[in-house]
This record gives sequence, structure tokens and C-alpha cells, in this order.
Amino acid sequence: MLRKSTIIVSLMMLVSACASFYEVSHNFNEQFENGNIDQALAELKSDKQYQKSNVQLLYYVNLGLLRSMKGDYVKSNKAFEKAYLFGEDYKVNYLAEAASYLTNPTITVYRGEDHEHLMPLYYKALNFMKMNQYEDALVECRRLNIRLQQLSDKYKNPKKYQRDAFIHNLMGIIYQANGDWNNAFIAYRNALEIYEDDYATMFNLSAPDQLKKDLLVSAWRMGFTDEYNTYRDKFGWTDFDPTKQPDADLVFFWHNGLGPVKSEWSVNFAVTGGPDNLFVLENEGQTMSFPFHVYDKDDRSSLSDLRMFRVAFPKYVERPLYFNRGEITTDGQHYSLQVAEDINQIAFKSLQDRMALEFSKTLIRAALKKAAEESLRKESKGWGAVLGAVNAFTEKADTRNWQTLPHSIAYTRVPLHEGTNETSLTLTTPDGSDTQYQFTYNVKKGQTLFHTFTSLEAKPAGY
Repeated sequence: MLRKSTIIVSLMMLVSACASFYEVSHNFNEQFENGNIDQALAELKSDKQYQKSNVQLLYYVNLGLLRSMKGDYVKSNKAFEKAYLFGEDYKVNYLAEAASYLTNPTITVYRGEDHEHLMPLYYKALNFMKMNQYEDALVECRRLNIRLQQLSDKYKNPKKYQRDAFIHNLMGIIYQANGDWNNAFIAYRNALEIYEDDYATMFNLSAPDQLKKDLLVSAWRMGFTDEYNTYRDKFGWTDFDPTKQPDADLVFFWHNGLGPVKSEWSVNFAVTGGPDNLFVLENEGQTMSFPFHVYDKDDRSSLSDLRMFRVAFPKYVERPLYFNRGEITTDGQHYSLQVAEDINQIAFKSLQDRMALEFSKTLIRAALKKAAEESLRKESKGWGAVLGAVNAFTEKADTRNWQTLPHSIAYTRVPLHEGTNETSLTLTTPDGSDTQYQFTYNVKKGQTLFHTFTSLEAKPAGY
């Protein structure tokens, strides 16, 4: 009964066995990528894929992001809070985990990648800042700090993604906006260290100049003369003047492009015989092998008749940037938007960090499937052949991920004068083509404004 029920469960999954999560949620993705946010929201709420209980996290983060883009910050934060609580309350469903070894991992609850549990708190903090609720934004900072500590505890290997420079930088920006210069200095200092020690080697990403400026200003504000002089000399900014402060300022975040989507790659294995009852699952070119012993004579005979079979692994596919440079202009001055977070690279790194686990789980799944198939062949060659075909069709990697995240985040701080300020944003493509946007800001003395601009233009995946 167990074997036949396994076949039935597997047959039910044949329809979606070959399509990635990105492909089966095509309508939602198409509306979002075309900038039709209202239509994307409607598609999200009606999409059968997103209504499944095993993708709750993805439903909530997409709902939160769409509502934030519409300016509905209160409802956006409610959705992101549910995503945050999902991460806090997540418990493994061991029955579903066991079943996934007989089918594929898409039947389990999607738990999310490491960076996908940081970004909801980032968006919540941004939403609160736009509503001038700095104390609430600081609560999200503290939650972010806890999440970062958990990430650090999870990975002891310093070569893994375990610290996030941009998140520390964001905390500094919020502390500064709230007038807490001491904590701002600590956050900026931590961010600089992570950019220099981790991001420079992992992602080829250096600390933005704006972070360095903010670090110097916060050190000067706190009277940390030694630290100020040390960093000023380190940056080579001997003519930097921390006393030159504007009436107000604008912190402008540019969410550029679209993050990667998960796809799959597969390896075809065949069973080859060896001495002493040793058989090997081996792919063409022998770059991967999985040896095992078989002592039963009938099993050895049936294994000798096996055909090729496929093993699938997840991979990310980049959606390359359309714009590669951004600049804010006001009062004849130009302020470059520098990349502070490369979500695309972080996604690739997060998956790479756990690929050893992915390989082991996938090969165990393959071995269990082949064992069930060969055991059933001994009772019925027909049923065994059916299960073999089902196993081949249902072999699938988990291609779920948060697909509405930006490719990267760039930012700058723009000085403003009290009253009305006219600004322009210029986005530039690699071939030098420019697209401009105009913004008007009305500010009071001492105020800090926060603005997020999202450009959804991107080259096709795998371009």
C-alpha cells in the first residue's frame, strides 16, 4: 500500500514537475515587472501558487513589498510583521520532510533564505522612517541586530555570509535621524568593518563614501577626536569639514532592478557495476559518484538493467541590471548613488554556502527513490517501470524564492535647504542613455527625509 500510495502522490505532482516557481506564477511576475502594482496585487491574492500554505512566507513578503510601493505603509508593515513572525515561529514538519524524499522538496514549507529574513525588517524600518516614526524604526533595528547575531551564531566559518554591512549602515542612518549620535557611530563603525573584512572579498563591494562621511560626522559630534582623526587619515580626507551641516537632508534609497530567480540544474546518473557487490551512481564524465553495496542477487540483477536517471539541484539565475549608474542633482550639485547592498550576489552566496547540504539531501532522495523502484520491480516489473517513470518526472529542485526583491540597493545623503527643493534623478545605462525623474521636497529645518525609488527595468534572466 505504501508503494502504491507513493506512486499516486507522485503522479499528482507531474503537472508542475518541470516548471519553476517563477514560471508557474507567471501572471503575477509579469504584472510586477511591468510596474502594474495594482494588477500585481490582485494577481498575488488570486494566484493559486501563493495561496498554498507552504509558501506563506513568500505571500507575506510580496504583499508587504507591493503595499509599500503603493505608499500604504501601515498595511505593508502588517504583512512584513507576519513574515517576521513566520521566521520566529517556524517549525520543521517532519512528515512533509520525509515525504519530500519520495517526491521532491517543493511539498515542504518554504523556510526562506537567510537574507529573505533580514529584508522584511529592512522594509519595515523604511516604512516607519517615511512615516516619521523613528522610535518604531529603532525597534526594527534592534530586531535586525538580533537576527544578525543569530546569523553569526549559525555560521562559524568566516567565509560564509553571516554579517550584513548594509543593515548595520541602515541602523546608523536611523540612529542619526533620531539624534542618537553615539549608537550611530557604533553602527557606522561596524558597517565599515564588515564592508572591509567581508564584502570586499565576498562581493567585491567596498564601503560607500556616504558611510565614511557619516562615520566622520558622528565621531566629531560625539567628541571622539582620536577616532575622527584616525578615520579621516585612513580615508585620505584631510580637508573634510564636519562642521558644514545643511538645514536638512534627504536620504535617498535606489532599489535597482530585479533580484535573481531560482531555477534548477540536473545531473544524469547511471548505475555501474563494480567488484565485491559495489555499485556506483555515476554521471557522465565521472565528475560525481555515489557508491553503495548490494548483496541481494535479485537486486544486483535488476540494478544491472537500470537506465539513466536524473537528479535536480537548485540554482540562481541573474536578471542583469538595465541601469548601472544613478545620480541626484540639486542646486547645481551632483550626488552619486553608490551601491550599498548587492542582493543578487548575496542570494548566490547564501545558496552556495548550503550547497553541500543540498547535495547530500538530493542524493539521499535519489537513493531512496531507486531503492523503492527496485524493490517494487521484484514484485511487479510493470509497477516498477511506472514508479521509475514517475520518479524521473517528479525529480525537481526547490525553485521557490522572494522574486520581487531588487537586484541591488544604492543610496546617498543629499543636503537640502529649508523650504522647497527641486531635485532630479538621472539613471544611466551602460551604453550612456539617460532617464530622468523630477522630485520636489518641502522640508523644515533639522528634518531628515527618506525617499525610496524603485526601477524595475532589468535584462531577461540569463541574459
